[in-house]
Amino acid sequence: MIETERLILRRWLESDAEDLYRYASNQNVGPIAGWPAHRSLEESRDVIQNVLCGPEAYAICQKADGRAIGAVELKLHGHAELTQNDDECEIGHWLGEPFWGQGIMPEADKALIRRAFEELGMQKIWYGYYDGNQKSKRVQEKLGFVYQWTTDQVDVPLMHEKRIGHVSLMTRDRYLWTKLYDAARTVWRERRISDYVTCGEVAAAILSDSGRIYTGVCIDSACTLGICAERNAIFNMLTNGEHQIEKVLAILPDGSSGAPCGACRELMVQLMPQTYRQVEIMLDYPQNRVLTLGELTPEWWI
Repeated sequence: MIETERLILRRWLESDAEDLYRYASNQNVGPIAGWPAHRSLEESRDVIQNVLCGPEAYAICQKADGRAIGAVELKLHGHAELTQNDDECEIGHWLGEPFWGQGIMPEADKALIRRAFEELGMQKIWYGYYDGNQKSKRVQEKLGFVYQWTTDQVDVPLMHEKRIGHVSLMTRDRYLWTKLYDAARTVWRERRISDYVTCGEVAAAILSDSGRIYTGVCIDSACTLGICAERNAIFNMLTNGEHQIEKVLAILPDGSSGAPCGACRELMVQLMPQTYRQVEIMLDYPQNRVLTLGELTPEWWI
């Protein structure tokens, strides 16, 4: 069983058949995902026994009542369509229509993505959806998946038709960047402290070599006593006894990401004079554009 803030993800039970039928019989749910709406309660029971039975197949339940409202699954080697590698998997999901637009699907997906990378040792997660399924498209973009390709004439055997299919991918590296982005967003909020000090217009997150994430925000004052978000995050890291940096991401005032200033780069170089060139800097999060600190600082003045 997996718990999130609002949800419980658990194995499917035969007693879930009525709830499964209630939502899976809706023509707006299954067909767009590539499977026909359920026509009977008996069909839903059969699906629980023979389809929703994979080792990483879960019923999505709200904590309030524990009843199944959707499904999410990591399809492992032998059951995935988009990969045949043991260290890769494919994510699939659906949600009952009454629960659309509440952020439930991304919340459930995030829990399984974390499990895939941190507990199951996966290196890649594939995500496929059919043309026109805008809800799935928005979910995968929100989660940080990166578009890979589009294919015409994809077989949809359960619907006896062909469709246009789109495929996206999240690598373990991209997952780490997504964790950094989410951590920075948590503290990214401009606020006025006094008539002379504001903070939070820029937020940064740093991944240390231990795997911990440290955050910081910029502090701007009426004189020169302010500090950049990146250096604030670095000082947070140093305060907690670490000094080796692996990745750096900053969210700028307009919501984009960008390179640290010269002072922040200089601090990182001085902290890690032998290894600073390998530090990765996120320049464009949506486009997954990354440069190393060595590329940004090719020559050091010392």
